[in-house]
Amino acid sequence: MKFIHYLEKISGVDVYGVISLSIFVLFFLAMLTWVFRTRKSTFREISRIPLD
Repeated sequence: MKFIHYLEKISGVDVYGVISLSIFVLFFLAMLTWVFRTRKSTFREISRIPLD
């Protein structure tokens, strides 16, 4: 029996796919927003941490 047959027997399994996709999209948009709103000087400071 294939894995998909097990998933068909679970009621409401389609909700998990939607929830996981929305969590991924929200996290991606949050990181994208953070990158564009952060100043370049902050990135320079962060990049020098391993060297100090």
